[in-house]
Amino acid sequence: MDVKTVCLGMLTDGDASGYDLKKHFESSFGHFFAAGYGSIYPALASLAADGLVSCECIPQDGKPDRKVYSITPAGRDVLLAELDKPNPSHKIRSEFLATICFAHLMSADQVATVLRNRIAEIEAYEKLFDEFEQTCMHETPHGMHFTVGIGRAVMLAMKKYIQENGHELQHRSATVVNF
Repeated sequence: MDVKTVCLGMLTDGDASGYDLKKHFESSFGHFFAAGYGSIYPALASLAADGLVSCECIPQDGKPDRKVYSITPAGRDVLLAELDKPNPSHKIRSEFLATICFAHLMSADQVATVLRNRIAEIEAYEKLFDEFEQTCMHETPHGMHFTVGIGRAVMLAMKKYIQENGHELQHRSATVVNF
């Protein structure tokens, strides 16, 4: 599934600006599907050009017009066709894992810093999941509940694995840092 399709899906919840969609990507999708303004705005422009979303420009005082997008019936049809694919791939792009693949080229301190930073990021996600569950879960569809649950399980498993095995990567130092 690409950014355009995810944007279509998000717009089924209601009209939104590119900024709104970016916030949604960060909060609800951040643990499994990253998208920045550099991919969201071109996706919205393409969807609008294809007639899959409509765009309303709302004037703002002292600022550029706010563009608010709505999914069209054609956009809903495209989204439903994408959702009909029975075997969506599960791709993970992780700068953390790519970095750790080269741990043998890093100092023990560098490895420890990367691992500590990853644990801190996981803990930030845990807080995000908690906040999402406390404030938004009663309004979200069951699929989002399931997605948040998987995200929490993956993050907790990764944190546990780092804590239990991170010392193995610190091969160059006599000092082992506990995580």
